[in-house]
Amino acid sequence: MLYAPLPMHIPDGFLSVAVSVVLWVLTVIAVAISLRRVSADLDERRVPMMGVLAAAIFAGQMLNFTVAGGTSGHLMGAALATILLGPWAAILVMTTVVGVQALVFQDGGLLALGGNIFNMGVIGVLVSYTVYRAVQKVAGGQKWGLYVGGFSAAWLSIFIAALAVGLQLALSGISPANIAIPAMAGIHALIGVGEGLITVGALVFIYASRRDLIEAGEKQQTGGAIVWFAGLAIAIALAIASPLASSNPDGLEWVAEEKGFLDAAQGPLYEIIPDYVFPGVSNEAVATIIAGIIGVVIVFGVAAGVAYSRKKRLTA
Repeated sequence: MLYAPLPMHIPDGFLSVAVSVVLWVLTVIAVAISLRRVSADLDERRVPMMGVLAAAIFAGQMLNFTVAGGTSGHLMGAALATILLGPWAAILVMTTVVGVQALVFQDGGLLALGGNIFNMGVIGVLVSYTVYRAVQKVAGGQKWGLYVGGFSAAWLSIFIAALAVGLQLALSGISPANIAIPAMAGIHALIGVGEGLITVGALVFIYASRRDLIEAGEKQQTGGAIVWFAGLAIAIALAIASPLASSNPDGLEWVAEEKGFLDAAQGPLYEIIPDYVFPGVSNEAVATIIAGIIGVVIVFGVAAGVAYSRKKRLTA
């Protein structure tokens, strides 16, 4: 049976206005710093990768996978983006993905958008960078460091971001800390395993096909345009597969339902392509595929535009 992907991010109503404002301020600061620092991380190989990777992460997030206990998880992508692009570009990629999801697909509230970006795009990236670099130092350049570091960074990025959400819910008065934090930690410890496996799988593929994108010392290979088109094709293929997503509630929705605060969620102020279903199309699977492809194109365009503008500013 085919399903439309479920909304995945914090809706308005789960966070208090005070907590939301603080998270917005922290997010704006982090994004501003990233915009200033990102040019130093980007070479000619990685500029188009920002767009391709953002598109792939967007499409990958539409494919919820089933987790034990009647819930589901989805790719966050912060670890993969950080390993391939560095922390500053990764923050911008995650900001683009989460921003488009909220503004176009009504996935996550507008007031809560600062919190969603902060949790996934700032905490997720900084945790990933810290863990991955630590494992790389221990590995001393050995190949296992890439995969162990990738899995560890991915798992911890999910787990720590989930702890942050639990704390934010507690500070907002939605659920006590001794309930929200353990509940978020428990289910996302399982979801993090899926994140880690997906991340390692992607790293294996990239290491085999474009090792130079992972190891800075490797000589740049030819055929770059073909690789980027292939990356976009993969993103579109994931969007086409999105109706196969699990129908189980994601980790946050499951916790909200189990702990009795799901009713606090507020609906969107407007609708463009709500719940990843393109309006006016009677077949829900087709409507989901159309929505996914539109999202891939928008996210790719925004992220690539940001990358090229920062690179152009550096070389001007």
